Amino acid sequence: MTFTSHVTVVLVDDHTIWRSGVRADLGPNFVVVAEAGDADSAIAAIRQHRPNLVVCDLNMPNGGGLKVARECGGLSNIVMLTVSEAERDLLDAVAAGANGYLVKSTPPEELRLALWRAAQGEPVFSPALASLVLGEFRKMSKTSGPTHTLSDREREVLQYVARGHTYKEIGEELYISAKTVENHVRNILGKLHLSRKQELIRYALEHGIE
Repeated sequence: MTFTSHVTVVLVDDHTIWRSGVRADLGPNFVVVAEAGDADSAIAAIRQHRPNLVVCDLNMPNGGGLKVARECGGLSNIVMLTVSEAERDLLDAVAAGANGYLVKSTPPEELRLALWRAAQGEPVFSPALASLVLGEFRKMSKTSGPTHTLSDREREVLQYVARGHTYKEIGEELYISAKTVENHVRNILGKLHLSRKQELIRYALEHGIE
């Protein structure tokens, strides 16, 4: 894996030893600008440093990762890194504003790749958990909302986004450039009156778009 720049990170976990381990796994291309052990300290650090990425545990004092996502989802890309594989926890994290959810057993190389993608604003989920999310929202109504305003191509792109594919992967699947995929996403956001990609992902999930 080759990086062309650095990613600034706020690392949030109430276990100091675990934070040290994650920091070591991230390697030199991720610059940890602050650490925190509870939600309130994390929110303060994020507002101060405005990092590219927040790597955050789900269960912590003072409101946990959900509070961090709700308060700071508009400031940084937030990924939950947790031991919980519970479907409800994942759904709550997405609803709160997180654009990623990874389990702590993720191997270091996979973790670095996923977090690099997340820092660019792409959705990242542990594969088994992504299928859980889509399975849950398949049960929900597919008729509500303005999805009829999307073109067939835009709906196709939205389906891939909801599954967690990168722009490059979507482009390869649809035989279009990654830049064209990005333009489609921008158009979808405009049509659905959504301002951030995680809102788009959440919309797709809530309306059973798979």
